[in-house]
Amino acid sequence: MSSLPAVNRQILYAKRPEGMPTLDCFKLESGPIPTIKTGEVLIRNYYLSVDPYIRMRMEAKDSYAPVMQIGEKMVGRTIGQVVQSLDNSLQVGDWVVGRMSWEDVSAAPVKELQKIDPSFKPLSAFLGALGSTGLTAWVGLMAFGKPVAGETVLVSVASGAVGSVVGQLAKLRGCRAVGIAGGARKCEIVVKELGFDACIDYKSPEFEKNLAQALPGGVDVYFDNVGGPITDYVLTLLNLRARVALCGTVSQYNATELYGIKNYREFFNKRVSLHGFVLSDHRDLWPEATREIQEAYSAGKLKHLETVAEGLENAPQAFIDMLNGANVGKQIVRIV
Repeated sequence: MSSLPAVNRQILYAKRPEGMPTLDCFKLESGPIPTIKTGEVLIRNYYLSVDPYIRMRMEAKDSYAPVMQIGEKMVGRTIGQVVQSLDNSLQVGDWVVGRMSWEDVSAAPVKELQKIDPSFKPLSAFLGALGSTGLTAWVGLMAFGKPVAGETVLVSVASGAVGSVVGQLAKLRGCRAVGIAGGARKCEIVVKELGFDACIDYKSPEFEKNLAQALPGGVDVYFDNVGGPITDYVLTLLNLRARVALCGTVSQYNATELYGIKNYREFFNKRVSLHGFVLSDHRDLWPEATREIQEAYSAGKLKHLETVAEGLENAPQAFIDMLNGANVGKQIVRIV
């Protein structure tokens, strides 16, 4: 059973970044242990997920999610154990996942939490393949990519948290899965550990040539996590009536000057469907997605990859490293 620390360490948002965030954009402080009211629980956090979308919340202008204000606690999904409860639906000792903060201990309404099964190993997978990351991959691919057996699915940031799941789901649907990743090591992991048919290193000077060679039949489904010039080139490789699921544009999150798409007319020429999506808009699909993902994971047909940083105090550096592409799979911070 978890014990409470003497103080509650918290990472605060200290300064808006200009381009890539730096360590002085964050501040570590200690505060009191939160108190809870009826309908809430107190949670000892064990694992924290640091995600690319948080970079957008550090801007001065809202995107699909409201921006954070200077001095607020950094937000993020955590896994923790209930240590106090004022709601009958969750008991002391239960494990939960939810969107909370970068801190040791959180108070949260039970309606915003999901109880999880600690028999799944590693438990941190509920921040990755078994959590919102896996749901994002499933919803984008199935609802908007609409893959058909025999088609080719191309995934950018294929070694990342979402992309690594997308390719595996595509293979389970009988598709050919091709990834794009940064560096030979990541590409090797994508092919040998995740089962993609091919993975192309975007850092190679021969990237465009190599990608075209890996896609002799073109692209039927493009799951886009990156945007920018990579996506611009991929547009030239799309097949007639291809589908593009736009999950993110990580190449642009720290850009001081946004990239302008040049091959836009390919959408018209090839009658391409483009659908930008946000997971929270599609809660009706979560039960089906969760069932399929957990079945595949339990059967050993779906892998969860993660990179783990140790200590809450190192969360800012882990976040920066993740934005720089240092991670493979989900970037996790182990708090306890």
